[in-house]
Amino acid sequence: MPDMILIMASSARPIKHTDCNNKVELEQVNDSVIGKGPAISISGLEFAFGKRPVLTGIDLVIPRGVAFGILGANGAGKTTLVRLLIGRLKPSAGTALIFGQNPGPALAESVGYMPQLNALYEALTVQENLDFFARMLGLSDAKQRVRAVERAIELVDLADRADSVISELSGGMRQRVSLGAALIHKPELLLLDEPTVGLDPELRNMFWQHFKEMTRSGTTILISSHTMDDAAHCDTLGFMRGGKFIATGTPDELRQSTGKPDSTLEDAFLHLSQKSVASA
Repeated sequence: MPDMILIMASSARPIKHTDCNNKVELEQVNDSVIGKGPAISISGLEFAFGKRPVLTGIDLVIPRGVAFGILGANGAGKTTLVRLLIGRLKPSAGTALIFGQNPGPALAESVGYMPQLNALYEALTVQENLDFFARMLGLSDAKQRVRAVERAIELVDLADRADSVISELSGGMRQRVSLGAALIHKPELLLLDEPTVGLDPELRNMFWQHFKEMTRSGTTILISSHTMDDAAHCDTLGFMRGGKFIATGTPDELRQSTGKPDSTLEDAFLHLSQKSVASA
């Protein structure tokens, strides 16, 4: 089965955050959600490829019903962290829990995952690919599956290419099919690894409108990206550098961290990266 799996949540918003270098804690104060536990809970997480450390002692708690963005340069550890959360990799130390459970196939019907590189079947059509993933993710009822496929095709704006085989599609269109596959079963948690690469601004904006509707209805979204446009749409961001979080906060809070008016998220990232290097 291609590298795709994955999760939903309760409708609540993050009110407060704290940042202690690579410790990130997002607090939830909505009484209806407190007793249900966070969507993602990571403690002392470390990972290495052989002797090369990739992630170093990450502590992270993400409540339900928010869009949390991981922003960092290539090689910062973003994709590795996402792959640990879907169970494709095993930590060298520490724990990573999804709704209180270890990541893995048991959560496949609750979590949606869109990998950085698409995992579609080249010889199948858009409709056939989405139908396949719907079957794999637990939609056994034929009528329900047809509706889910139609909804996903409409969402990614590919109705006129539903019968096209994947090999005939552009890179941007393949990205859209991958996103449709991740959303096909209405997951409680959506893990997106660089999802908007290759998308035009209009379609990217349409995706984010849908993502925001999802979080309002309780879905949790974790998105890794290196683009500031994606970052600006998130409720809360974690800046990654060298395998750890160097800062977290809302987009506005991170911009204000520079102490300069009209700073951009890029300015904030560079400022905090330099500050992290200086204090190392």
